[in-house]
Amino acid sequence: MDEQERSERQMAELLQELRIALPGVQFLFAFLLTVPFAARFGDVTSFQKTAYFVALLTTAASAVFLIAPTATHRLRFHKGDRQFIIESANRYLIVALVLLGVGIVAALMCLTDFLYGGLATIIWPGLITLVLLVVWFIRPLLRSRSSGP
Repeated sequence: MDEQERSERQMAELLQELRIALPGVQFLFAFLLTVPFAARFGDVTSFQKTAYFVALLTTAASAVFLIAPTATHRLRFHKGDRQFIIESANRYLIVALVLLGVGIVAALMCLTDFLYGGLATIIWPGLITLVLLVVWFIRPLLRSRSSGP
């Protein structure tokens, strides 16, 4: 496979990953934007407000990093800068995943504390954090061999 074909394949894979990740982030962000307008939002504690705000900010930042490859592509594509686009998009997507993970866990902490409080606030979001870290980061990074050419 020559460099042009490899570059085209990488670009197609990045686009597919964006098509999967972006709607989920947009949905979570949209939901988080509506929460303060709920009738019982005034009943939340200071911890819950902080967890909510962390979830809101990190989800918004995740959306920014997920959309960044589109902006980079639009501004650099006609300059023939495909390798820069691919390398930048890869970095942006990794940052977006980290931010999204933090946003998911913060939202879970806020809601778990609101619904149950106490130890549940640490246990359930903690379990999700562990699963998220293993599935999204640890397992892929520990793989020692490639299945590609």
